[in-house]
Amino acid sequence: MGEKVGQLIDYIPQLALADPDAFGLALISMDGHRYSAGEADAPFTMQSVSKPFVYALALSVLGLDEVCRWVNAEPSGEAFNAISLERATGRPANAMVNAGAIVTTALIPDTADAPRFDRILDCLSRFAGRQLDVDEAVYASEVATGDRNRALAYLIRSTGLLPVDPVASVETYFRQCAVRVTALDLAAMAATLAHGGVNPLTGEAVVEKAVAAQVLAVMATCGMYDVSGDWLLRVGLPAKSGVSGGLIAAGPARFGLATYSPPLDPTGTSVRGRRALGALSERLGLHLMHNPALAGSTVTLVTTADDLPSAPTGEQERALREQVSVVAAQGALDFTAAERVLYALDESRTQETASVVLDLRQVTGVDTVALAMLRSGLERLAEGGRRTAVVDPAGHLAAVSAGEGPTAPQRFTSRDEAVERVAHDLEP
Repeated sequence: MGEKVGQLIDYIPQLALADPDAFGLALISMDGHRYSAGEADAPFTMQSVSKPFVYALALSVLGLDEVCRWVNAEPSGEAFNAISLERATGRPANAMVNAGAIVTTALIPDTADAPRFDRILDCLSRFAGRQLDVDEAVYASEVATGDRNRALAYLIRSTGLLPVDPVASVETYFRQCAVRVTALDLAAMAATLAHGGVNPLTGEAVVEKAVAAQVLAVMATCGMYDVSGDWLLRVGLPAKSGVSGGLIAAGPARFGLATYSPPLDPTGTSVRGRRALGALSERLGLHLMHNPALAGSTVTLVTTADDLPSAPTGEQERALREQVSVVAAQGALDFTAAERVLYALDESRTQETASVVLDLRQVTGVDTVALAMLRSGLERLAEGGRRTAVVDPAGHLAAVSAGEGPTAPQRFTSRDEAVERVAHDLEP
């Protein structure tokens, strides 16, 4: 990721022990496809990345109007630990700054049958799609050094206007921040928000669609604190950072992204995480304002050639066609659609299939990002030993097929012709 910049935080001593060279990246699509690089399985604590999900829990329990009575939804333009309180009411600016997060945690019901933290941990676990736990060493470190958050809670209580005791909730807030996750967990959590509250890995509706949209809206305007406007301008994705080095971003109806890298910039954001997500957004055209998410199904067929209606009945011919995978796509291809196509190409491979035919007859257009993704994906398949062919009578992928190198896919105008050619290439 280039030169080492940024620094580990020292006001939570346990976090200062993190490996400054650690870096993990994860993406989960709306179809539940998981992609990762680096140390995406490395455990670390959520810290402020927990805030959007506890906010989602409060909205689910109390509703938007009731939550907004006690926590505003306006950008503060200040640092995460600033005193961002309305002068007359003591209401925090938003749920992403510490003051607002403490009140949000306080709003979660606390009963003998369902203690507040148990509710919070259960909610975070459902977002992640697995049971999470607490890093007790980090929790103890936060309790020992969290005087500023306690001071914020006392200041909020001094207004006398809130219906809850934020001071009693600070310990729960510390514990919520110490919940342990990985970058893959955070990608699943962000993907759940992007998927209208439905976890794409488990299929569980964790929160209602309206709640997911409300959380994403606050993340977009407030999630990156005093640089939220610049982030939305340049990266264009609802996001949330944490001082342990975690960073999430959500592409509504498209994906959840997460990075982990402990060195931080002065705003408390992972330096390498911010660079990575910025580069991905620019390279893959992920900015929220660039284009809407595509509707409908992209991949229409994943099979082997012997199951096609036009397959011959001869035993030898059918045996050859069993070794040929066929994937068909339709519509306009952008990043999201191309990811689905590439996933289908990868998943179509079995021990028996040695060739693949990509049928693009029903594709209406391919943007530059999808073109680059398909080029890379077809090259990777060829380098892995699979023969590749593209059915592309409209010439959408002419640039992909240019050249006569060993990784260039063969081009055809009909699917039968493509299947016959690659099948006979397999003959001994």
